[in-house]
Amino acid sequence: MNRSAGILLPISSLPSKYGIGNFGKKAYEFVDWLKEAGQTYWQILPLVPTSYGDSPYQSFSTYAGNPYFIDLDALVEEGVLTQEEVDAADFGDTADSVDYEKLYKERFPLLRKAYERSKISENEEYIRYLEENSWWLKDYALFMAVKGRFNGVAWTEWAEDIKLRYGYAMDYYREEMYFEIEFHQYLQFTFYKQWMKLKEYANSKGVQLIGDIPIYVAMDSADTWANPELFQLDEENVPLAVAGCPPDGFSATGQLWGNPLYRWDYHEQTGYDWWVKRLAYCFKMYDMVRIDHFRGFDEYYSIPYGAETAIDGHWEKGPGMKLFRRMKEVLGEREVVAEDLGYMTDTVRQLVKVSGFPNMKVLEFAFDSRDTGSASDYLPHNYTENCVAYTGTHDNETIIGWLDSISKEEKTMARDYMCDYKTAQKNLYWPMICLIMRSRANLCVIPMQDYLGLDNKARLNQPSTVGKNWKWRVKEEQISEELKGKIRGITKMYGRIGSQWDDKLDA
Repeated sequence: MNRSAGILLPISSLPSKYGIGNFGKKAYEFVDWLKEAGQTYWQILPLVPTSYGDSPYQSFSTYAGNPYFIDLDALVEEGVLTQEEVDAADFGDTADSVDYEKLYKERFPLLRKAYERSKISENEEYIRYLEENSWWLKDYALFMAVKGRFNGVAWTEWAEDIKLRYGYAMDYYREEMYFEIEFHQYLQFTFYKQWMKLKEYANSKGVQLIGDIPIYVAMDSADTWANPELFQLDEENVPLAVAGCPPDGFSATGQLWGNPLYRWDYHEQTGYDWWVKRLAYCFKMYDMVRIDHFRGFDEYYSIPYGAETAIDGHWEKGPGMKLFRRMKEVLGEREVVAEDLGYMTDTVRQLVKVSGFPNMKVLEFAFDSRDTGSASDYLPHNYTENCVAYTGTHDNETIIGWLDSISKEEKTMARDYMCDYKTAQKNLYWPMICLIMRSRANLCVIPMQDYLGLDNKARLNQPSTVGKNWKWRVKEEQISEELKGKIRGITKMYGRIGSQWDDKLDA
């Protein structure tokens, strides 16, 4: 990885007249804007379908794509929707936020019309897609169809025969729900086709895409339903224990995620086949992959199933380098970012070091007493080249919001470190961005909200809360020529502009 820079902006946060960011014209325009701003990377969040709480980290599938991101204008151009039908839908009238309720009610009827008019079963490209992806798509499409039949409840509440995948039940639902299954396959084909076209365009412009995969899958997912042997479940497929994080400075009761834990002994016996397939698919979809909660591969926090908080959990040993040696053996050298934030142990540090993957540095953690890790690790003068530096992530406050929430002493510490006592607090985000841009980190990624100097109204996610997250969207006018010039200026100043277009853009 050469010295470079990028911007963190989820697809959902792009401007759009259809209620949520998507793979349409504005995505292509943003790629052009990134290139002209001297950026080499565009980091997004998981592209997967979201379930309760709208979190891309709690998905119905680790492989499937989110139908919300399908470009409706492209479907109009194909002739499977009319412009009048699309314009008649009410996606909400707030340009800087996603109304998920309206999105759900309005988008799926449109997508169903597109499917019904598509004659998709006659499409040779679609047939090839099914053949190449049947190893996951067959189960996912059936899962979604049956979930619809049971009014959206979790698969653990389905009738026992299909819950436990009895052969006769599987055959019955595949026949009974043939067209519903095909609908979900159509959505995935359309998503994939549009995404790969956007990815190809970005790559042609010199922009690399950083994807993001959670370490865990959701309990209510096709992954868990179709592969119960991979997880710590009992004979009735009830979890024995679930994932989370212990109490720390940010939460007195810890974080109770509720994801099922892996049976790492079983994965090892299979040569980590499921994980290798998962990662191979990710590297097909993205140029670089950030693996969330990398610590869980060294040790994972196990919380008894049914616990109300994470207080009574304990640490168990994970697969360590055995998994990543197998990955490299099968897939070769790949671009991976290890999300190693939070409390660090010597064994986690050793795992990251031996893996060779760049780890993450978050500037906010350097001056925040709530962080129970080693704050000095996050001071820019301690960064190594082999890391990815951020002002904050999708889980953090914005820089401006963070400055409003920390103590007077912590603000003083940050100003002392920067030798900046004059810049008004409302403008202090810019010196802080420059601080990590001039660090030794090979890659700096800045959330779009921080480049815009937005407060916590633009925060994307507050962990362990539901109802107000994953909604923020950037307004079209905020992606301005002025901001592009400022970003390009500091990117060039600190030697982070990609050489592939530096001369051309500065000519």
